[in-house]
Amino acid sequence: MPDARQLRTILIAVSVALMAVIASVSGLNVAQTHMAVEFGASQSTILWIINIYTLALAALLLPLGAIGDRLGRKSMLIAGLGVFGAAHVVAGLAPTTEVMLAARVASGIGAAMIMPITLAVITSTFPEDQRGKAIGVWTGVAGGGGILGMFLSALLVDVADWRWLFALPVALVLVALVMTLKSVPNSREKSAHRFDTVGALFSTVAVAGLIFVLQEGPDRGWTAPATPTSLAVGLIATVGFVAWELRRRDASLLDVRLFRERGLAGGSVTLLVVFGVQAGIGVVLFPFFQAVLGWSGLLSTAALMPMAVMMMIASGLAPRLTARIGARSTMATGIALAGVALALMALFVSVDGGYLSILPGLLAMGLGMGLSMTPSTEAITGSLSREKQGVASALNDVTREFGTALGVALLGALVSAGYRSTIDDRLHGIPQGAADTAREGIANAVAAAGGTGTHAQDLLHAAQQSFVDGWQQAMWAGVAVMGALFLYIVLRGPKNTVPVVRDEAAATEAVAVL
Repeated sequence: MPDARQLRTILIAVSVALMAVIASVSGLNVAQTHMAVEFGASQSTILWIINIYTLALAALLLPLGAIGDRLGRKSMLIAGLGVFGAAHVVAGLAPTTEVMLAARVASGIGAAMIMPITLAVITSTFPEDQRGKAIGVWTGVAGGGGILGMFLSALLVDVADWRWLFALPVALVLVALVMTLKSVPNSREKSAHRFDTVGALFSTVAVAGLIFVLQEGPDRGWTAPATPTSLAVGLIATVGFVAWELRRRDASLLDVRLFRERGLAGGSVTLLVVFGVQAGIGVVLFPFFQAVLGWSGLLSTAALMPMAVMMMIASGLAPRLTARIGARSTMATGIALAGVALALMALFVSVDGGYLSILPGLLAMGLGMGLSMTPSTEAITGSLSREKQGVASALNDVTREFGTALGVALLGALVSAGYRSTIDDRLHGIPQGAADTAREGIANAVAAAGGTGTHAQDLLHAAQQSFVDGWQQAMWAGVAVMGALFLYIVLRGPKNTVPVVRDEAAATEAVAVL
């Protein structure tokens, strides 16, 4: 068993590696216009450069997590860091979009080798009485790391060149690689069964198909040929995966029968919804900061930092609360706070109120997410055996990626629908061409306002107020989803079993509430 100092080094190593992966998910969003100009690429191509990383990452998480369990977690982590770092160097120097796309695919493959192993190292290395705290740190980095990475990326774009965005993950990889080689033990698990190749193929196709639909549907259109085709492929592969895994039973890649257990089902559903809401809020907030408040990209990203900080703090506190009141109660508390946060943002958001009108909601959202994420992650990893921790960690990560894509697609669509349904009544007297442009979205309205002369202020006010109306509709929809999740966790969440403590005085205070 590693001593306390080595455990801290292990935790830092895997957290730094995880930060590199998470920062790369959202970092390129702040450089879309720069890439479009330098490569002479269309918006569709730029979106592919951004999204193909997440697509490759999500699709390969389960099979690579299982391979890491068999071949050795340290070996897989080192290999993943090497692939990930090399791919980012190539991306930073890429002369064409084709090279950039290939580098982003390689980055996603490397990330899929890294991400599940970081959590599997924690669950297989840390003793049970310290595992919860370590998972709390991991979930804090996973939740808040994206916002922090986006802020640092926006800062690099503002003060240097957009290609320096790739230097940040490379630097994190080098730090993680040195610490991994020095401190991380190479745990591996023996299996009496052959690797589930068919299940791995089914899972890869299923995840890729469904993530593609959620990423491309809003841009291509939900009726475009590629969208329903990808949906059909994803659903057929999902059904095939479930049927095959039920047949394989104990030799399966992922025993789907375990979803009958409260821990695995409750933790997965909670992460799906919570990460979906977080991602959806991000989609809503950036147009609010930039088009309604007129802020720069860097300032807009900085405005999300209070939520990220609260999320990281709450993730660290969640294990202590879980030890006192149980996992289900902690998860329910976090979900309730997140629901209250959405209600606060729906009630008080206004054009005139600006940032202060949504700040209480952002703080409450960070607190609620932090409290719900850590016990949910513990519930998932605790539902699978030690030899399946790579798969458990990968399932945890796949759920997050699905939630993120789903939240972006749904909340983004709700805001857009609310905007379009209310702006028509506010465009009376606006020139026809500018009015038609404004109906497409608030960014279009801001761009068109400059050519409307004396109508500019009226057009801006109409677009801003319509966006706030769409915001409120999306937030109330989020409240309804959180309410349903709260009831589900209260009724079907993990049991409130308080961890056994060795100290007799503490043991008399701990009560298992079932």
